Amino acid sequence: MGEPAVSGAGAGQPPPIRLTVNGAPVEVRAPGSTTLATVLREQLDLRATKIACERGECGACTVLVGGRPTMACVTPAALVREPVETLEAVADEVTDLRAEFADRGAFQCGFCTPGQLVHGAALTRRADELRESGDLQERVRTELSGNICRCTGYQAITQAVCAVIARRATRMPEGAR
Repeated sequence: MGEPAVSGAGAGQPPPIRLTVNGAPVEVRAPGSTTLATVLREQLDLRATKIACERGECGACTVLVGGRPTMACVTPAALVREPVETLEAVADEVTDLRAEFADRGAFQCGFCTPGQLVHGAALTRRADELRESGDLQERVRTELSGNICRCTGYQAITQAVCAVIARRATRMPEGAR
């Protein structure tokens, strides 16, 4: 890979923050307290990550850091050491999940949807583990509990994630399970 893209560089600027975002190395300059959500939206123009509560309570800002759902609004960018994935990176991976959301009415106002889909991507990657853990619907509901939706009542969201997990399991070759 070539040199990382630099955003906001200049004399008197804070030291660089080096990240890997959506598979690409980037370097940004921001005060140490600048959140990952702010860097993603304002410096890297990745707008799918929403900022709402700014307290890590609603989940609209969910991104994957090292494959784990993370609230980007309370995560200092300078402390991130693992690769970051935003909805822009996982959009193709969750095409079937987006379709399930639409079919089941899990899209309402849409503000929480990016965080829900990113979190859903993490859950579908762990499909085998989740299926083997007992009550899939209860497990998915618990896992998604950090993503607040004021419009849907969660049932359609939970059902959509469970349906994709089940469908993906049936597509796997027998020896791959």
